Amino acid sequence: MRPADHPDARTGRIGVMLVNLGTPDAPTAPAVRRYLAEFLSDPRVVEIPALVWKPILHGVILRTRPAKSAHAYGQVWTEAGSPLAAITAAQARGLQERLDGRAMVDWAMRYGNPSIPERLQAMKDAGCDRILVAPLYPQYSGATTASVSDKVGEAMARMRWQPALRSLPPYYDDPAHIDALEADLARQVESLAFVPEVLLLSFHGMPQRTLDLGDPYHCHCRKTARLLAGRLASRFADLRVETAFQSRFGRARWLEPATESVLESEAKAGTRSLAIAAPGFSADCVETLEELAIRGREVFEAAGGKDFAVLSCLNDTVVGIDMLETLVRRELSGW
Repeated sequence: MRPADHPDARTGRIGVMLVNLGTPDAPTAPAVRRYLAEFLSDPRVVEIPALVWKPILHGVILRTRPAKSAHAYGQVWTEAGSPLAAITAAQARGLQERLDGRAMVDWAMRYGNPSIPERLQAMKDAGCDRILVAPLYPQYSGATTASVSDKVGEAMARMRWQPALRSLPPYYDDPAHIDALEADLARQVESLAFVPEVLLLSFHGMPQRTLDLGDPYHCHCRKTARLLAGRLASRFADLRVETAFQSRFGRARWLEPATESVLESEAKAGTRSLAIAAPGFSADCVETLEELAIRGREVFEAAGGKDFAVLSCLNDTVVGIDMLETLVRRELSGW
């Protein structure tokens, strides 16, 4: 029997924490400024010496970019708030229903709220002494997956009694992931009011330097695209699948080809109907709902394109939760 004055110590539960990139708390310049300050101060994201980068960040970028980004967020903000946060929360609820009493499921953002340290501590306080951290990045990158591990490590360093941890590996070529993408994208293509000539697979961009230094992100994206294109070829014989990289930032060379450049060149070359999908994103966000759906359409139509559609991410669809359940149950094996 535990003495009456012994501190409360809950134990014996298993936790699963879904983690995505992050979002500002509101579509306002001050909220976006706070978010960008955290995001762009991460040395995993911007690999420029702090002495050089901080004056640029605080003297230029955080004075000019927040208002523009706030406008973009404002165009996609919903009654439930940030689309990324709302969808990630829905994914956690869906996975919780599937796992039932097997594990406690929670979610966090690498930047912004709810934070990784906050939710990790909450899970520990709820009795989770074994926790699976699941970064929802199919393709590994130092700027995403590794940054989540860094933040988890910071949180663990402040804990006297640490939980045991596991981390979900990147799942860019996992059959469960490719199966889910094939089924969901095929369904969406078949439901379009037009027959697309091209399906453009747009992944988030990274500086070319990351590839040169050994980051596997580019290779992971290309393999996802190759496997997915092979699956879709058996369903849509006349659909041409192309790959591009979006969201360039700064003057450095980035992975190519750029999504906007491909949209423009396809339209100028005579492509009149095009669909675009983002298989590097687990949930729709400002990059898909504004950058692709609004600005991408403008680029394609201005160059002569006619029919344009952005296909949704897996989000909390049945096939999306099926995939998460498969991956998570596998990683929980033995616990």
